[in-house]
Amino acid sequence: MTAPSDPRAGWGLPAPGALPGTAELEPLVTRVLAPNPSPMTLDGTNTYVVGAAGSGQAVLVDPGPDDAAHLAAVEAALAARDARCVAVLVTHHHGDHAEAALPWGARFGAPVAAASPAVAGPGGRVLEPGERLALAGTAIDVVATPGHTSDHLAFRLESGAVLVGDHVLGRGTSVVTHPEGDVVAYLESLRRVHDLGPSALYCGHGPELTQDPGAVLAFYLAHRAFREEQLLDALADGAGSVDELVAVVYAAVPREVWPAAAQSTRATLEKLAAEGRVALGTAGEVRPA
Repeated sequence: MTAPSDPRAGWGLPAPGALPGTAELEPLVTRVLAPNPSPMTLDGTNTYVVGAAGSGQAVLVDPGPDDAAHLAAVEAALAARDARCVAVLVTHHHGDHAEAALPWGARFGAPVAAASPAVAGPGGRVLEPGERLALAGTAIDVVATPGHTSDHLAFRLESGAVLVGDHVLGRGTSVVTHPEGDVVAYLESLRRVHDLGPSALYCGHGPELTQDPGAVLAFYLAHRAFREEQLLDALADGAGSVDELVAVVYAAVPREVWPAAAQSTRATLEKLAAEGRVALGTAGEVRPA
């Protein structure tokens, strides 16, 4: 069993901690990095300012934490575009993406839109998959990408780039937690984004992926299949609990991310149990089916 090769390894992406605070990714998009780095958020949350040049308008995607310094950086990016914020879009409800949505929406006088009514707020808009939003002089397609969370969305731009939130990360792989996440839905969503033929993946965390987005999505699918085989092999070798599986499968991963790995392992085991490949006991034990 050979681990799949990550195509990003040879792309010369910025090293961890070296991602620019603000970057013009294309005429439609400016990325602003929030100051909330961590093992789970990588360099921090990427907030995207999206709008056609000269339109005088922009949309914020994933405002991130309600942080004064981050707000100032976003306002500077809006000023550089000579644009006012006309909407706030959110990929999913996690606080590192959504915390600032309602307060910033109120500050800018802009409606909040998300798949979750709780995130959109009482005056916001609940988005439906397949919608096309005409905003800021451009069109933004709403793409359902459940899996990381049940309410996860991606946004496809007219340029062909896709803002993927936490569905794909600029480095490493995304976590699908249990019971919030759903591995089967996540894999289906990966294939859905792959079928869009994206020109670039603008991730919720880490650098943008522009060289071969399809190869990254194919790697993500292969990586999930590889993890499943690792779990099955570890069970066959005598591992009998989630903690034991994590210790084997994630032995080379820093222990600070093992709790997240345990959640991802539980989500994968639920998939394997539904397929009849493992048996889950009521006391947390796991065994081959």
